[in-house]
Amino acid sequence: MLNVDHLHGIHAILYALFDENENLDRRAMRRQVEICMKAGVHGLAALGLATEVSKLSETERFTIMDWLAEDRSSFIPMCFTIFGSSVAEQTRQIRQAEKAGADWVILQPPIVGSYGAREYIDFFIRVANATHLPVGIQNAPAFLGRSLTITDMIELNKHAPNVKIIKGEGPVVDIANLIAATENKFAVLNGRAGLEFTDNLKAGCRGLILAPDLIDYSVKIYEAYRNGRSEEADALYQKILPAIVFTMQGVENLICYGKRLFAYRAGLPVFDRAPAMRPTATGDAMVRNYVADLGAYD
Repeated sequence: MLNVDHLHGIHAILYALFDENENLDRRAMRRQVEICMKAGVHGLAALGLATEVSKLSETERFTIMDWLAEDRSSFIPMCFTIFGSSVAEQTRQIRQAEKAGADWVILQPPIVGSYGAREYIDFFIRVANATHLPVGIQNAPAFLGRSLTITDMIELNKHAPNVKIIKGEGPVVDIANLIAATENKFAVLNGRAGLEFTDNLKAGCRGLILAPDLIDYSVKIYEAYRNGRSEEADALYQKILPAIVFTMQGVENLICYGKRLFAYRAGLPVFDRAPAMRPTATGDAMVRNYVADLGAYD
């Protein structure tokens, strides 16, 4: 079982890569995992917002779990985001994640309705208590429209002690406040495509969960910072910052342009599953300019 005290680094959250018929592309998904492992990621994840999980059937979600389990190195921790509108659905997803060999899971709040914090706390307690795995909570109010406060998270941990991780999607000032207020009770990993990258690490983040469009640079930034080469880390971050800002204008924008940034660097075609945000000629040209500057994946 994963020791949460050792959880750190750059974890790649996979894109859902489709073929021309809008079906999941097995070869492209394997290539994505291979690139992430070659970059030296500290963990692999799937079925989050970048994976377009809400567009996937339950069978497809299970398929991605099986594919990632098949393709990853056993030495790299594997995590799945659990998506579902009921306790029963999320528990069913967790059972499949356990079967696939997940080391930990991230729970998303159910996307149906909008309720008070107590309802979400009780929901998460029931789901978390259904598994022996370490559990993270995705706190992304800007993207999911609902979240828990610091007090809520502490209350949740009292009744579900395996809730030990927070997947943040917020500015570093909020993340720093969260880490300080919870007195390191939780392992906190931020996202947002790597915005405020090194500042997140300085604030006490264990690492970041990022889509793989810039995963090679992201691992290098983290390792440089971790080994005391902060100037190198800052310089690498400054190099990729324009691409981060361009792609991280919202989830749909990330899926449209971030996925293309990854695919063009990986030498893969890109096909969208409708409904989808479609690239403009200007946007596509900007992506190709970033690829020319940042280089292709081997």
